[in-house]
Amino acid sequence: MREELDMSIDKTESSRIDQVDFDNLLFGEELSDHMFMVEYKNGTWGQPSISAMQDLSFNPSVSSLHYGQTVFEGLKAFRNTEDEILIFRPEEHAKRMNLSAERLCMPEIPEELFLEGVYDLLKLDKQWIPVGSGRSLYIRPMMFATEQALGVNPSDSYLFIIFTSPAATYYSGTVKVIAETEYVRAAEGGTGAAKCGGNYAASLLPMKNALAKGYDQVIWTDAKTHNNIEEIGTMNVMFQIGDTIVTPSLTSSILSGITRKSIIALAKRWGQAVEERKISLDDLIEADKKGLLNDAFGTGTAATITHITTIGVKGQDLLIDEDAPRSFSRKAEEYLSKLKVGEVEDYMNWMVKI
Repeated sequence: MREELDMSIDKTESSRIDQVDFDNLLFGEELSDHMFMVEYKNGTWGQPSISAMQDLSFNPSVSSLHYGQTVFEGLKAFRNTEDEILIFRPEEHAKRMNLSAERLCMPEIPEELFLEGVYDLLKLDKQWIPVGSGRSLYIRPMMFATEQALGVNPSDSYLFIIFTSPAATYYSGTVKVIAETEYVRAAEGGTGAAKCGGNYAASLLPMKNALAKGYDQVIWTDAKTHNNIEEIGTMNVMFQIGDTIVTPSLTSSILSGITRKSIIALAKRWGQAVEERKISLDDLIEADKKGLLNDAFGTGTAATITHITTIGVKGQDLLIDEDAPRSFSRKAEEYLSKLKVGEVEDYMNWMVKI
């Protein structure tokens, strides 16, 4: 039995759900009716609450606006044919958020506070979970510093909030990516392994440049050599070279993706050769020359599995046919899609039903 939180709940008097076109959802455009919120102050967490979705009001001196103490997560909820709510690996997201918080010198969020906040919010906004292929309720937990002070120190107060957004597929199809060899998302020893706002701010200009060149995303390379592959702007990245799935081994500059971890576990269970190792742009070019670059795909909560058809590397495009077999990635994509709505056996015990 889960321990119930001492939580105050103030339901909205006017739901906006009838104003939403669930057949034409854009990622992050619509927000559900309610939000979860709890304050950290004087070394302890206060009483959590759920209230109507609302704007927040802050003094312009709050330290998160100046010094970037802000971390977040992203996970998804689904509804099955029995109208039950299913969530994919929420405990892993709670753990990762605390790793991010630790790196940014922020307080630990008790796992039960994180999980029960998600569960109670979903129970209240259950009808906001869209049903259908590729649809889900995206869940955004976030924590940020709220101390009113201009000194460069860790804040003494924080706000932890969870809100949700009905979503369709993040990418509508395959993507084209280009290796970034000028700008850096994160260096080893920095905040690259944390899910924090500054990492994404650093990605905006290179992303804008990539779009101008006709690509959809960037592949980040390491800060020292600009040759070793790290991740894609919104996803981890995997390649099939010959018969082996290869993904960059984790470092302090790469986010440890929950979907990445899950796909590696599936590969091992299914007897698929998989390697976590350093992989360079030169390795990709060489594999392409030998006809061994058989697949490339991104993995992430928002994207799940997104297939890559073009990789811009050192002035040339490496091409992978959109209709290439991609036998492993398509199998993993199908399994995860069906798992999240309860259509296949959950032999890894990844789904939580509430």
